Amino acid sequence: MKTWRLAASVLLAASLAGAVRAADPELSRKAKALFFDRQYAEARSAWQAVLRQSRGPEADQAAFWIARASESLGESERAFKEYGVFLDRRPADKTLVEEARTNRVGLAAQLYKAGQRQHLEVIYAGLDDPARTVRYYAAFQLASLGPDAGKRAIPVLRRIMEEEKDEDLVDRAKLYLIKLDPQSLSGLQPRVSAEAHVGARRADGRMLRVRIFKEGLPRPKVTVNLPMTLAELLFKSLPEEAKRDLQRKGYDADHFWDQLKKLGPTEIIDIEGDDGEKIQIWIE
Repeated sequence: MKTWRLAASVLLAASLAGAVRAADPELSRKAKALFFDRQYAEARSAWQAVLRQSRGPEADQAAFWIARASESLGESERAFKEYGVFLDRRPADKTLVEEARTNRVGLAAQLYKAGQRQHLEVIYAGLDDPARTVRYYAAFQLASLGPDAGKRAIPVLRRIMEEEKDEDLVDRAKLYLIKLDPQSLSGLQPRVSAEAHVGARRADGRMLRVRIFKEGLPRPKVTVNLPMTLAELLFKSLPEEAKRDLQRKGYDADHFWDQLKKLGPTEIIDIEGDDGEKIQIWIE
């Protein structure tokens, strides 16, 4: 009799454990539907219910979608913490893990801009992430924070320039490098497809040349050569401070690019810098 009772107890415990591990499939479907209907608060509550009722991969998925819902609600700090909770579970789904690390980097940048400087370390860590997508995203996010924070992104941006074949990624890396440290472009040979190169040449085959000379030295300390199409994109993204610098030098910042495009093949713009450096700009 005792043996029978023991066996029954074991079977009952196993049955209860199975019930805890498997959440109601209808609840998961409802949570997904709410999220994709943009009812994020209701979706988060539904995913929290799934998390309470499940274990293993299903619980991992619920933890991820809880963070996604918070992010979609604009609750950056909460979402940042919830992505951390998801990653601490060491989930097996590599796709969700990579997306969570990427999203967490973006949230860290938002929080940094809002004054929470401690989150900068999360973006720095992203530069060494095993996933290329996360490394690139971390580099772009860092570069958007300005020269002081962004300088640690330069090695990754250079690798994008040297190794990537995606034209858009190369262009973004080039723009950020110019903003952070134009000299870091020297000697780089980006891998851009022949089709992309031909397309750029057809749009405007000319090149913008920029040389910056340090006072007293015959050789330029900075050399930049850009297709006109990319140069226009760069100029349009100049910060207001740079445009004010141009105005102080006597150039109308709002029309400076239009003036550049009208330069003849033998015309050179010379600008004297505040520290005695000389800037030469021309088009070929």
